Amino acid sequence: MGGIEESEPPLKRAKGPVAESKNLAEDSSVKESSVCSLGDVMARPLTSQGDEETIGSKGVIKKSEFIKIITRALYSLGYDKSGALLEEESGIPMHSSVVNQFMQQVMDGYWDESIITLHMIGLSDETAVKSASFLILEQKFLELLRRDKVSAALNSLRSEIVPLQINMSRVHELASCIISPSKSLTLGDSGQDTEDEKSRSKFLAKLQKLLPASVVIPEKRLEHLVEKALDVQRDSCLFHNTSDSDFSLYSDHQCGRNRIPSQTLQILEAHSDEVWFLQFSHDGKYLASSSKDQSAIIWEVKEDGQVSLKHRLSGHRKPVFTVSWSPNDHQLLTCGQEEAIRRWDVNSGECLHVYEKTGVGLISCGWFLDGGGIFAGMTDKSICLWDLDGRELESWKGQKTLRISDMAITDDGKRIISICREAAILLLDREANFERWIEEEEVITSFSLSKDNKYLLVNLINQEIHLWSIESDPKLVSRYKGHKRARFVIRSCFGGFEQAFIASGSEDSQVNIFLSFSPFAKKINYTSMKGA
Repeated sequence: MGGIEESEPPLKRAKGPVAESKNLAEDSSVKESSVCSLGDVMARPLTSQGDEETIGSKGVIKKSEFIKIITRALYSLGYDKSGALLEEESGIPMHSSVVNQFMQQVMDGYWDESIITLHMIGLSDETAVKSASFLILEQKFLELLRRDKVSAALNSLRSEIVPLQINMSRVHELASCIISPSKSLTLGDSGQDTEDEKSRSKFLAKLQKLLPASVVIPEKRLEHLVEKALDVQRDSCLFHNTSDSDFSLYSDHQCGRNRIPSQTLQILEAHSDEVWFLQFSHDGKYLASSSKDQSAIIWEVKEDGQVSLKHRLSGHRKPVFTVSWSPNDHQLLTCGQEEAIRRWDVNSGECLHVYEKTGVGLISCGWFLDGGGIFAGMTDKSICLWDLDGRELESWKGQKTLRISDMAITDDGKRIISICREAAILLLDREANFERWIEEEEVITSFSLSKDNKYLLVNLINQEIHLWSIESDPKLVSRYKGHKRARFVIRSCFGGFEQAFIASGSEDSQVNIFLSFSPFAKKINYTSMKGA
């Protein structure tokens, strides 16, 4: 079938990348036994692998494939002259003459000729040939309809598409376009765009996904290989604690041990008794501490990293057990041990409200995601939700919490998490009114929820830390040992870049740092790194 003349030179259309294809690289398989320095694969003496030359120190990179991938990258970046020059100088064309002819025929709309050429490529997978033929004939059908050639489109459907006997549900959709030709606009990839060249460019990118990578070099293949190499380097970096923007192609990536905090920079000594809880604000500009001395302190973190006292919060009649920052960091909750919860203005240090319940002590607290209310655990083992003015919104009675208890609420506000028995954690779904539990064999002393709300870090009385996945049914992911606990409540938390590490206190005056388990990063099994 004849095509329509194009204004762009045919050779440029055939060799250059006609369309971007984001998923093409992912559709191609990557087989790598190891990743060496990116520089090592350049300028190595050529060796022989059977009848084919290879490059690189390992002798596993085929020279022809390497050059073809570079050529593809040059065309993808818009360097058409450089790509053509590399093909000419190396004597290694990116695609065979048959493949170039096939792609040009597709771009020119010579559908019948392109199917003949498709069979000349020599594909061994008959299913791929049929699927590619179906796509070509479908494009032919849709373009005929757009030109109001309904009779020719119907003939193509009956005599060419249907006999392939594949994708019959799509065939029925195409048949419906005969009755209502306007449907062809929604079925085609181009939508309302009826410019043939743009439509065919998108179509060719889709068609290329059906062809083996050895026949048509995948779009962005070089970028994909480099990204995979960087992924391997990141995954093998023991102390990885930096963003991907710090990566460079000029050298292999490796974070030093100095990426892990291991030196004391400042000692804060404003409390007069044991410090029970610490929490940074979400923006990292403030630090809140609570103490057995019945006070809490808001510390300000300066731009140079130094910390100074901003407000001392007094008013509790018992030790302050925990603190919790509001989502916007403008307010802070402090919870007295079996006493009351106080809400403070961070800027002024003023107490804005006191939450109490007659005959019942409060032992834990947290915020709604929107900052419009708070929740609390009670000494009567219930959980209550209040608005900011202290009006009770919801309450869950029964064995929901313990007298000494951590609590958390997921960012979507749907699940409340609390220690409900000595060796069990309650996962309460507020909307579905459904309860699930994490059952441990030892007494639970504390827990910490990950930022993505998918994992829970649980400290046990037997000097173990357990990492649980809580996305669906709770599942124990990993165990960590190394810290010391005999008399006090020891806490642990997620930290580092993308929460790749677990930090834990210890009664031997050490801070233990573990590498957390997937998906955050690697893990050193039961190994701790001691820091002063």
